[in-house]
Amino acid sequence: MSCPDPMLLHALLDDELDAANVASVEAHLRNCPECAAEFEQLRHLHQMIADPELRHDAPVGLRERIEASLPATPRATNPWLGRLGWGAGGAIAAGLALTLAVPQQVASDGIEQQMVASHVRSLLADHLVDIPTSDRHVVKPWFNGKIDFSPPTPDLKDQGFPLVGGRLDYIGGRVVPAIVYRRNLHTINVFAWPAGKGAVPADAATDGYTLVHWRQGDLDFWAVSDVARGDLDQFRKAFVAAAH
Repeated sequence: MSCPDPMLLHALLDDELDAANVASVEAHLRNCPECAAEFEQLRHLHQMIADPELRHDAPVGLRERIEASLPATPRATNPWLGRLGWGAGGAIAAGLALTLAVPQQVASDGIEQQMVASHVRSLLADHLVDIPTSDRHVVKPWFNGKIDFSPPTPDLKDQGFPLVGGRLDYIGGRVVPAIVYRRNLHTINVFAWPAGKGAVPADAATDGYTLVHWRQGDLDFWAVSDVARGDLDQFRKAFVAAAH
């Protein structure tokens, strides 16, 4: 049974689906214990956030500190700053803005910071993939002409990591491919670029995200996800084996 995009669970909870999709997702939840458990966790979190007792006044100067931490963009591109109520929703929006702009407590390597931020943005915005397909023979040639190397795009469905598609991202001052996989309700972003001449970077874990690295041929690969570390190690082994 194929699980739906996790964002559909959020949309169902927020009454943002049409009748057909409501029926489809609810039918899936009745037959998938894992998705049903995830949905119940989201429902519980939603109820907690809606608790009126959580509302409070923001500390003096918080708005200024947030604005100072954001990239220098026209004010119109950050309309939420002009209409925050500074209750629980305002605090969440503030935390989200800080997470995207300056990820906290990630490893000191700037590239790792950028990968975590790119992973988070891909989950929040409607831009997880540019080419949505599970066919590796479509994803791989889609990158041709868009980047100056050709990354492997193995289909790992049989190993429990179905291919979702691919997109272009911008990390380390260059355009790079992002190859997207699923692990149940979790998303795995794989970034790749030509290998450097220095030491092989070490894996990292921060703020609930794990980054694992491997070097294969003349390319460096990084997989980023909030999936369990053991699953991400299994994914790395499966990718390396399939890309030989």
